[in-house]
Amino acid sequence: MPATIQSIMEYRSLGKSGLKVPELCFGAGTFGASNEFFKAWSETTQAEADRIVGICMDAGLNFFDTADIYSDGDSEKALGKALSHHHREDVLISTKATFRLGNGPNDVGSSRYHLIQSLERSLKRLGTDYVDVYHLHGFDATTPVEETLNTLDKFVREGKVRYIACSNFSGWHLMKSLSVSERYGWARYVGQQCYYSLVGRDYEWELMPLALDQGVGALVWSPLGWGRLTGKIRRETGIPKDSRLNSKLVVDNGPQVPEEYLYKVVDALDEVAKETGKTIPQIALNWVLGRPTVSTIIIGARNEEQLRANLGSIGWKLTPEQVQKLDAASEVPLAYPYWHQRQFEERNPRPI
Repeated sequence: MPATIQSIMEYRSLGKSGLKVPELCFGAGTFGASNEFFKAWSETTQAEADRIVGICMDAGLNFFDTADIYSDGDSEKALGKALSHHHREDVLISTKATFRLGNGPNDVGSSRYHLIQSLERSLKRLGTDYVDVYHLHGFDATTPVEETLNTLDKFVREGKVRYIACSNFSGWHLMKSLSVSERYGWARYVGQQCYYSLVGRDYEWELMPLALDQGVGALVWSPLGWGRLTGKIRRETGIPKDSRLNSKLVVDNGPQVPEEYLYKVVDALDEVAKETGKTIPQIALNWVLGRPTVSTIIIGARNEEQLRANLGSIGWKLTPEQVQKLDAASEVPLAYPYWHQRQFEERNPRPI
């Protein structure tokens, strides 16, 4: 009998669903890099992808996220090949659709036409007959919400998709969608993939309170602030030469973070690092894991060394004093109407 792998990985419910997901999910955007944007993140070979997936599985990280547009489908292909070495029922696969992949007028969006086409192609590239979590990568304001959700509900009923989720929706986009699902008895979004980090806390303003109220789990992308909280960026030295943040394409397509604000947060992370003996990225990841509504955070890795370092973010907790120090350093002025609501906390309590 093979030895049982002892893992410290925590498994959490994905929103109000019955699905348990590991607190860390591996983002396969670094697999199959075949265009300028994704090459700036990594050029992981298939052998390296196989090795990374094996390490994840050994650590109890059995949840893998990709998307049809990642390297024009090559990420899905590479992930599918890497997962073919493992039993399908032992892994959870998440992929996404909505963004343009093709030149035709219907090769984009969340229409019935495009979603059916996208799912079938994703299943073929991944080498599976179902995905566990299927995300809309963004909101399509030109397609009726009823058409989109009816299509997703049919995917679930057909067994091609287990659970549905969304990504990058505003609060009203998500709430309208949940209302339509409830009205017709269709499958509802149990998760929302969203940007959230110590240098990007907008999620707390509206989407987090909504998630608490409606039971929607957060699958957090870029928890290291689009590569800014790796520990390599310092006030004295700035951005290192090998950083992907030197790519204008990468910077322009990601969250914008004021320089002085970033250094203020990094200074606080340095203080906590000295107290804990942990690295800056491990502390930044652990902070996100401790926030309400977070079901899992999506980590990436160029290689085995980065992956093992990121796996060191679990199995321990920051003290309340350390969390407060990081909260204070990363707090920013709120946009309207949230700053006004803070003046009425007696009836508008903070989600944290």
